Parts: sequence; C-alpha cells; structure tokens
Amino acid sequence: MNTEKIKCLIIGSGPAGYTAAIYAARADLNPVVFEGMQAGGQLTITTEIENFPGYPEGVAGTEMMSQLKAQAERFGTEVRPESITKADFSHRPFAIETESGANILAESVIIATGASARWLGLESEQKFMGQGVSACATCDGFFYKNQVVAVIGGGDTACEEASYLSKICKKVYLVVRRDELRASKAMQERVFANEKIEVLWNSKPNEILGDADGVNGLRIENSKSGETKDIELMGVFLAIGHKPNTDLFKEQIELDAQGYIKTLDKSSKTNIEGVFAAGDVMDPSYRQAIVAAGSGCKAAMDCERFLIENPIAE
Repeated sequence: MNTEKIKCLIIGSGPAGYTAAIYAARADLNPVVFEGMQAGGQLTITTEIENFPGYPEGVAGTEMMSQLKAQAERFGTEVRPESITKADFSHRPFAIETESGANILAESVIIATGASARWLGLESEQKFMGQGVSACATCDGFFYKNQVVAVIGGGDTACEEASYLSKICKKVYLVVRRDELRASKAMQERVFANEKIEVLWNSKPNEILGDADGVNGLRIENSKSGETKDIELMGVFLAIGHKPNTDLFKEQIELDAQGYIKTLDKSSKTNIEGVFAAGDVMDPSYRQAIVAAGSGCKAAMDCERFLIENPIAE
C-alpha cells in the first residue's frame, strides 16, 4: 500500500477541527480532516444553539457543523469520514495509520478530538438526549426558563451548573450520590445559600422518565434506605465530568492530571514540535463552541508559521 503525504492533518471535526481547516486551507496548507467516530463532535447531540455569535435566531448543532464543514471544503479542505488509529510522533514527518489501514506521512498534525461527557449509562438517558437530557447547562439552560430541573453530580462543575440554572429555572435539584459534596468550600457555600437549589443526598439516579414530548421526571434511589421516589421535572443535566479523547496520544503528548493536552504558554503548541492541539481536548475550563473555534484558528496559524520555518525537503 502506498504511503500518502499530507502537509496538515487535522484529527477531529467539531468547531475546533473545522475552524482550523478553514484557516489552514486559506493558508494553502491543503488540510485533510479525519472526522472520527462522531462527525461534527458533541454539538451534533445538542438541540438548538443560541449562544454562538452570528445566529440571532439560534441554529441546530447538526446544521452549524454542516455549515462549518461546507465552509472548510469551499477553500479546499478534504474531509474524510474515518478515524485515526495510530500516530507516531517520534519523528517528522509523523507516521499516521487510519482505521482502513492506510499509511500517511504528515508534516504537521492538529489534534481536535474533543472531550466526551461522562454519562450515567442509563438507556433512558440516551433515549431523551436532546429532549430534556443535557451535559451543558450553559448551552441548554435557557430552554428551561421557569421550569424544574435536576443536576447530577457533587463536584465544582455540578455546583456551578446548579447555580447557573438557578438564575433561569424555578427550582434546581442537585442529586448527589454521597452525603457530602466534593466541591470547593466556596462553591458549597454558594449552593447551600441558594434557596432555589435543593440538595438530594445519598441519591442515585435510576431512571429518567418521559414521554413523546421529552423528559418529565427523574427516579432516584436512596443509597442508605433503598427507597425510590419520582421527581417531576423537565430537564436533567449531567455534571459528572468529561473525558478528553486523548487515549491515542497519551504515551507521546504531555497531558495534565485530568488527561487534557498541555499546550505551551498561550499557544496551541504541544511538547512535540509540529503537533498542535485545539478545542475541548486541551480545554478543561470552558468547553464552549466559540472558544473551541477560536482555538482552532490559533492552531492553524501556529501550524502555518511552523511549516514555513521548518520545511521538509522533498
């Protein structure tokens, strides 16, 4: 099998990957995007997006990703519906292998594989995804104005999401598995002082309830008594963490304690020269589409400068 040569290979196809492709294509880097298992990234499993600039009436996540893809292709990006299975960053050009077994030599690589929300593992959770089940209060909280919702989790993220939702919703249940919060003292105090937040201790979500119109309840089990009860509500927000999609690179790319890619200073540069990171895969703090898109721009610009300064002789 012949080995293909690619100047700029982009792994991942969410806002970061597609934006990197737009900038890289306009810089004549001839980028090739490998979409991976979830073309378009996490935004394709959300409902309407109302906080991305330029969409005054909102836009469906799938539609936005389709538009970003089309824009990247307009400037010459090649998008392939395939995953990368191996990457050797020990020397340039980097040896890459695809799931179909194709071999690639890449002069540069932009990693934009994102981070996946951790889920409870309930069948009903998947059934009502985008119909009352969400992993992002900032993204979807507005749709539950003056409604009752629940946040699952006991860490800082869960407390932040509950506090955020309390400004929009009529009532917020914070469902905690243990009899204490893992969140920082300051976040705990903020939750306890909020009259609109009710903490349900020692509570395990057993089932997300709903009908054709979406979620209408949550069944929880008390871990001490074993008793179950149903709560009427309209939305369930998962805040039990995210897992950065870095397993493919963890033996070569420097990661932080949570598994996110470390970048140098304020750039997109990784510890491997010629390998860059953008989007949620290197962002444990914000996890917003607009931030991911901006980091994709940075990665493409960093990549362009690197290729100019470090050409590979033919």
